[in-house]
Amino acid sequence: MKIGSAVLGTGEKLLDRALCVGGAVIFSQAPEFMQQYLQRLGGHLDEARRQLEQFKKVAAQSGISLEQFIAQTNANSDTAVAKLGGVMSEASVRVEHLETAQAAIAGASPLTRPFAFLQHVDAEIANATWSFYKPAVPTTIEGALYALVGMAVLLGIYYGLIKAPCSRFIARRRAKTAVQAA
Repeated sequence: MKIGSAVLGTGEKLLDRALCVGGAVIFSQAPEFMQQYLQRLGGHLDEARRQLEQFKKVAAQSGISLEQFIAQTNANSDTAVAKLGGVMSEASVRVEHLETAQAAIAGASPLTRPFAFLQHVDAEIANATWSFYKPAVPTTIEGALYALVGMAVLLGIYYGLIKAPCSRFIARRRAKTAVQAA
């Protein structure tokens, strides 16, 4: 019985350490992913601004505001030209959306950044980021903080949702067996 307990104890210690390492490695990648996401977001924002500036330039050359240009384009009897008004409106909305997302994520503290990211994530940009994601070894305080959180989360899941219920089940089973044997 002592050999079995020693083996189980050693196995549990190894599992404990593996969970610590796994949690640290997985969670420490979050700041790197968000940093690479912000780079892509910035590229999308730059391109959207460039497109919007072209529309503003055409409107200014015509002596009207962008809003007037959009309204006139939308009212055009040619459906192809009228659809361009929608493209201009969407470009303006996209610039606002991307600017808001960039400011919220970049301006958030290390503790609130994941929540800002989840609140403002653009699925298309996140998928593209994931497609080209390159893991990195975190060397920042933020990376270390995320690694510690990862360790705590995985250990909490193991001890709270796996080990504790199993231990209670085994203890009840042993107690039931002891009562039946007596």
